[in-house]
Amino acid sequence: MRALVYHGPKDVSVDEVPDARIEQPTDAVVRITTTNICGSDLHMYEGRTDVETGKILGHENMGEVLEVGSGVVKVRVGDMVVLPFNIACGFCKNCNAGLTGFCLTVNPGSAGGAYGYADMGPYAGGQAEYLRVPFADFNALVLPGDAEEKQRDYTMLSDILPTGYHGTELAQVRTGDSVVVYGAGPVGLMAALSAQIRGAAEVFVIDHQPDRLRLAERVGAIPIDDSNGDAVQQVLDATGGQGADKGVEAVGYQAHDHTGEERPGITINSLIQAVRPTGRIGVVGVFVPQDPSAADELAKQGEFVMDFGTFFFKGQSIGTGQANVKQYNRGLRNLIHRDRIHPGIIVSHELSLDEAAEGYRRFDAREDGWTKVLLHP
Repeated sequence: MRALVYHGPKDVSVDEVPDARIEQPTDAVVRITTTNICGSDLHMYEGRTDVETGKILGHENMGEVLEVGSGVVKVRVGDMVVLPFNIACGFCKNCNAGLTGFCLTVNPGSAGGAYGYADMGPYAGGQAEYLRVPFADFNALVLPGDAEEKQRDYTMLSDILPTGYHGTELAQVRTGDSVVVYGAGPVGLMAALSAQIRGAAEVFVIDHQPDRLRLAERVGAIPIDDSNGDAVQQVLDATGGQGADKGVEAVGYQAHDHTGEERPGITINSLIQAVRPTGRIGVVGVFVPQDPSAADELAKQGEFVMDFGTFFFKGQSIGTGQANVKQYNRGLRNLIHRDRIHPGIIVSHELSLDEAAEGYRRFDAREDGWTKVLLHP
C-alpha cells in the first residue's frame, strides 16, 4: 500500500509500505477515505519531537471497514467509521473511567496511545490507503448513512472537534459565559464552536493570522488580532474590564507572538491575565516534557515561566491534557447528522495522497488560506 512516511525534519514522502493487516482477533482494517493533516503533525514534521524515521503519520482518520478479526462482533465490513486519534483498550482502569486518552494497555510504560504519533506507541498512522485499527469494536465509531456526503464534517470527529470541545469541558464553560480562546487554528476554531454549543454568550478568539481570524468570525466568534495591540487589553476592554469567564489554550509549546518570536508561555500567561478572578482555563494545545530544539534552556526541558502569583491571587483554576475523544464523539456525531453544526467549514484544501508532501510544506509555511488540509488516499 502507499503511505506518507516521515524521513526526517521537513522530509516526508509517499512510499510503498507493507499492507495494513489483521494482527489480533479484535482488529479491523479500514480503507481510508479521508485523513487530515493536523497542526500537531507539524511538530513532528519540523523535527520538534523524537518521532522515529520510517513512521507512517496521520491520526485524524475515517473510512470504510474492509476486514474484521474473528473477535470483532459489532463493527461490520462496509461500515463507514471515524476513528478517535486515541487508541484505547476499553477495559483498563482509565478506560473504565472514560479516560480513553490515557489508556494503560496500548502503550506499555506510558499512558495513552495514538496512530502515527511520537511516543504514542508503535501504531502506524492513517495517511495511507489502509489502516489497522486495534480493539475495533471499542474504537471505531460507526457513522450514519450520510457519511459519504458529510466527510468534511465527520472527519473532524477524529480529533479536532472533540479536542476543542474538551477544552471547553476542562474550562467548565456554562450557559451565558464569556469565553476567550487563544489560537485560531483548527482546534481553537472548534473550541470556539464548542463554547457556543455549550451556551456561551460571547466567544473571543485571539490570533494574528488574517485567514484564521476570518474563520473565527465565520464560526460565530469575535476575532481579536494581537498584531493590532495587546490582546489581553482588547479582551478586558470588551468585557468591561472584568475579563472573560473562561479561557481555552489551543496553541501549545510552539506559540509565537505577533512578531514571530517563539514564546511558549505567552498563551497561558495571557489567559491568566484575560480571564476574570475565579475563572477557569482549559489547556488542549500540545505541551511536551522535552523540546531539545527550543529557543531557550527552560523550554528545552518542557518548562516556561508561569505567572503563578497572579493565577493564585485571582483564585483561578486550570485543567489540562489531551482529549478523551470517546467521551464526546458520539454526541457530536449526532449534531452533525442533524445539521446542527458544520465543522467542515474550516476546510481549505482537499488533496490526493500524492499531494501530501506539498500539503505539509504549505500548511507548515502558514501560507495564506491554508487553514485545514484533508487528504483522500
